[in-house]
Amino acid sequence: MRYIVIGAGAVGGSIGARLFENGHDVVLVARGAHFEALRQGGLRFTTPEGARRVPVPVASGPEEVALRPGDVLVLAVKTQHSAAALSAWAGRPVADGTTAGESLPVVCAQNGVESERLALRHFHAVYGMCVVLPAVFVHPGEVTAAYGPYTGALVLGRYPSGDDARARRIAANLERSLFSAPVVSDVMRWKYGKLVGNLAQTVEALCGPVKPDGPAAELAERSKAEGKAVLAAAGIAYADAAELAALRRGKVELRTPAADGVLGSTWQSLARRTGSVEADYINGEFVLLGRTHGVPTPVTEKLLRLAHVSTLERREPGLISPEEVLRMCTSVAG
Repeated sequence: MRYIVIGAGAVGGSIGARLFENGHDVVLVARGAHFEALRQGGLRFTTPEGARRVPVPVASGPEEVALRPGDVLVLAVKTQHSAAALSAWAGRPVADGTTAGESLPVVCAQNGVESERLALRHFHAVYGMCVVLPAVFVHPGEVTAAYGPYTGALVLGRYPSGDDARARRIAANLERSLFSAPVVSDVMRWKYGKLVGNLAQTVEALCGPVKPDGPAAELAERSKAEGKAVLAAAGIAYADAAELAALRRGKVELRTPAADGVLGSTWQSLARRTGSVEADYINGEFVLLGRTHGVPTPVTEKLLRLAHVSTLERREPGLISPEEVLRMCTSVAG
């Protein structure tokens, strides 16, 4: 198998670097300043073993990759970029005369649950991946993954359900590359459970660290309670917090000091001034389901609107007072 990692940020860069270091063929796909940095100097990859340059081959888009049978596409862009990426890759020719959409698998290594639905419109073989991989991508050409003994836990399964020999082979390659990679038949249950937890990432991106018993923690818990109520109304099963914690316990634990002040992926997107965040596919998924099933989600929706404003105005992360957001939500409820 050769792995074409589409989106070489914190998640994609970590997966690609670990696979490459452990003997697998890998191509990272990146763009802009990140692509230039990778092309010129490789990926500066910092882990508990130290910092080094990993000379992973890099491409700026599908036209630079000659696809061949056996390739695995790993979609690791933010969900708001999935539709464009899937469309760009699905029709690309493969050396056996087929197209990527016809014959190659795509693994959605992302937060959210929308990309798998989008991918199935273009690709015959779609796999979901619940990603528990705390990593940092703030500067072009640099990724830090500070956890061990495994770099992350990557729960893999066929979409919409099931597992197969290909999933088990991908998982075996990941296991040999310092990931915990259980194969499950209900991967979307795991992804919905992770999605509930991701609601706290929106809070920290807007308000800063979510400290126990603080106002930001109250915001996060209220948003997560709305998310769980929505999933119950929709009849959608999800992995609970204890199951997700068990994925990490003794496997994915902080081994070196985290980058000073750097938080989760939405925080990092605001810090990089990317002009987009994936809140539409985190908070927005619950707002959509809430409206569909008649369940109000005022806190989650307010956080989504504030994320839109922060993104459009290129605000720094963590500047909004959680107390003020709580007052806004109380005012709306009243």
